[in-house]
Amino acid sequence: MHDSIIDTSKMSEGQRAALELAESSRDTRELSGFAASIFDGIPDFETVFPFPVQSTADKEKGDAFLSKLRTFLDRNTDPDAIDREGEIPVEVFQGLAELGAFGIKIPGTYGGLGLSQTNYSRAAMMLGGHCGNLTALLSAHQSIGIPQPLLVFGTEAQKEKYLPRCAAGGVSAFALTEKDVGSDPARMTTEAKLSNDGSHYILNGEKLWCTNGLKAFAMIVMARTPIAGKPHATSAFIVESDWPGVEIVTRCRFMGLKALYNGVIRFTDVKVPKENVVAAEGKGLKVALTTLNTGRLTLPAACGGLLDRCLDIALTWSRERVQWGQEIGKHAAIAGKLADLAADAFATESLVLYTSALVDADKKADIRLEAALAKLWGTEAGWRGADATMQIKGGRGYETADSLRNRGERPDPVERLLRDSRINTIFEGSTEIMHLFIAREALDPHLRRGAAALDTRKPLSERLETALRAGLHYAAWYPKRWIPLCSGLPSSLDPELRSSLRDVASLSRGLARSIFHSMAKHGPKLDRQQLLLGRLVDVGAELLAMTLSASRAHTLGDARSLELARYICKRGRHRCRQLFDSAAHAPDPAGYRLARTLMDGVK
Repeated sequence: MHDSIIDTSKMSEGQRAALELAESSRDTRELSGFAASIFDGIPDFETVFPFPVQSTADKEKGDAFLSKLRTFLDRNTDPDAIDREGEIPVEVFQGLAELGAFGIKIPGTYGGLGLSQTNYSRAAMMLGGHCGNLTALLSAHQSIGIPQPLLVFGTEAQKEKYLPRCAAGGVSAFALTEKDVGSDPARMTTEAKLSNDGSHYILNGEKLWCTNGLKAFAMIVMARTPIAGKPHATSAFIVESDWPGVEIVTRCRFMGLKALYNGVIRFTDVKVPKENVVAAEGKGLKVALTTLNTGRLTLPAACGGLLDRCLDIALTWSRERVQWGQEIGKHAAIAGKLADLAADAFATESLVLYTSALVDADKKADIRLEAALAKLWGTEAGWRGADATMQIKGGRGYETADSLRNRGERPDPVERLLRDSRINTIFEGSTEIMHLFIAREALDPHLRRGAAALDTRKPLSERLETALRAGLHYAAWYPKRWIPLCSGLPSSLDPELRSSLRDVASLSRGLARSIFHSMAKHGPKLDRQQLLLGRLVDVGAELLAMTLSASRAHTLGDARSLELARYICKRGRHRCRQLFDSAAHAPDPAGYRLARTLMDGVK
């Protein structure tokens, strides 16, 4: 691991193992990009103006596919029946395969459509507003299943063998989670041992919640491959489902996503050819984390589509339903929800389209923060939006689409959308884990400069030298975070948005100072202040959403987009101030003491 960054000497063995494994698998590049500049207190607006616009040629390619996908979804799929029966019909699998929906980003040389990340995100938006089960099927297959890891890390032989089958409709899956292992891979028990002749690995273990596992012809399996000095080293393997020793133990059932082909998969002495290692031995967690960087974009993209669907349902009802002499949409309590739905849809789409454009511009672009913040902000917005739509529709929101249809009313599937959307703040990194992941990345520049000064494993002379260098750096860095500077905004920017982005610059400086103050106050124990870190991360997420919404509205130039962006900025400014106030005054210590009392069973 990067010994110079974090002192693990005072941690328990379990904490140390988990942290060292995570650190060894991090992207070690120094952070770059707009999101990083927000946390550093100097938002570089030139990097987001103008908002990236999809090229005409790329958009036409995407439009051609999306038109076919829309027609197929409308004519050949029944999301309510899929939800009711818990199964996706065979003909739907076949139809999606014929469209190329299983190989959207797979290059044409391997039988795929070869579409861009932006077009893939557009497809996820379309699916997200239509059927959560189909969204999960296609996204788990392409974002974290076989295609994405092989596109990034695979050998040419692996690509030639597996990608054509994936593109043709062969479903793939990803197997990481275990019964006692969620976000702590250091506790993984599934293990792969190299055979005596070195030709293959012997895989044993059991994986939980393997999405698509029941339908997959092959999957990416994460397993421990202990090597000298690295007992928790993890590797990624391509495992075919029909190999001897691969067993589906049971199918898992959930509150939503009733047709999710998710289950427990057991591996008993499975022989995995050595050439089926992805990347290299010991690089498994890096494969998983890198894959998730791009894979996480699918969730906020789907939430953008969900929010658009919810807004359509809520607006239609708010115009039709009359209470106390006027349409309910004209009552302030409902109007506020409608405004938030529209704003959240626009902001979520802005986050997704911007980050997708970064990927399209450079496949190796560092999108760690942008993708994680889009996932965090977009999935929380999606859940709020589904909940608000149910509140607006009242009893008709709580009633199933089938029941509404039986009574002769419009069968808006609000309760299905609500159930299906709840998992999004948990899938591929829960909100709590995303807070910690983003905080770790945001703190990285500071840790690189000064953490060695607190590392008791270092010689005193080295610690003092590090402290001196850090002191000199912050002597110049800190005063600049008080100077009201703002540059890089286009001269033609809407005056109200210009004022709002000046506020973003001010709030960004405040965020950088708060991070610095928190480090000075808590030192090496800052990682324990999870609620504080979560609030500071949420400030950064709001600032990113505000800026990208303003940039996109400026580029689009229409009155509705500009009005949406103005509201997003006003609301975001208010939220940030509330978050800063909570960071300073929330009763976190009292709440922690109460929780410990409850945990200890004291009455």
